[in-house]
This record gives sequence, C-alpha cells and structure tokens, in this order.
Amino acid sequence: MLVLVHTVVPFIFPLLVLIAALQDVTSYTISNRLSIGLALAFIPSALIMGMAPGQIGLCLLVGAAALAAGVAMFAMGWIGGGDAKLFAASALWLGWPAVTPFLAWTSLAGGGLAVVLLLARQAPIPAFNRTPAWVARLLEPKGDVPYGVAIAVGALIAFPASSFLRPLGGH
Repeated sequence: MLVLVHTVVPFIFPLLVLIAALQDVTSYTISNRLSIGLALAFIPSALIMGMAPGQIGLCLLVGAAALAAGVAMFAMGWIGGGDAKLFAASALWLGWPAVTPFLAWTSLAGGGLAVVLLLARQAPIPAFNRTPAWVARLLEPKGDVPYGVAIAVGALIAFPASSFLRPLGGH
C-alpha cells in the first residue's frame, strides 16, 4: 500500500497544474478550489513523501514569498488573480532552489505564449472555420494571455528538481 501511495502522490502536483492550465486556456479562469486544493495538498503529500520538517518550512516560506509577488503582479495588472494563486501554490510545491528555474521557465514560456498569440491573432481566420468559443476568444486581437499555461510549463519543467521530489532521489 505504501508503495502505491509513494507512486501516486508525486503525480498530484503535475496533474493539478495541467488542469489549471487547461482551465485557463479555455476560460481565462483558474478556480480558487483548484489553487487552494493544490496548496492544501502540499503538507500531507510532503509528509507522506518523507520531506524533512525544515524543508517543508522553507517551501512554506517560498510559497508565501511567491504569493506576495503574485499579489503585487496582480495589483499592477500583469497577471490575473487565478494566476497569482497558481503561481504561489506552484512555488510552494517546488521550494528552494527549484523556484529559480521555475521563474526562468515561466518567464520564457509566458513570452513565447505571448508571441504565438500575437502572431495567431494577426492571421486571418477563414469564415467557414467553426472554431470552439474558447479558441475564438484566444484569437481576439486585444485578448488576454492565459498566463496559467506559462506557469504550468515552468512548474512542470522545474518539478524534477523540487524539494518535494528530493526524498525520492530528485536533483
């Protein structure tokens, strides 16, 4: 049973981050339930995986700092509220030092996503093409960028180096 738990628990974070990215790309929202659930699942998951209490504390500190940064970015209109919460919950799971590549990869993915959307929004859409409503919304010329996608990319790339996976022999 313990082997099964140790096999399943590491997939909680990637699965919920992917769901958040899909929510954001299709609706420009990330549910509070998802971000809060991600944050609340961290401590029991970390304990199950054998993370040291000091490392859990450091992850909590990293998550709190990311929440403060996310709130500031939201206040400046750079990201949405759901993005800020997903950013903080992701940083919590990643901890130190994986938060550094998380920030770098999230920035790169966000820039790449913005460029792709800018180019796609300039391309003509054939009148006969029946795109789903969420795709049409993504292609609106002055539309937003679903930054939760970039956060998910950064988080998934940084996750193998996370404090969470370190007890399993991660980097």
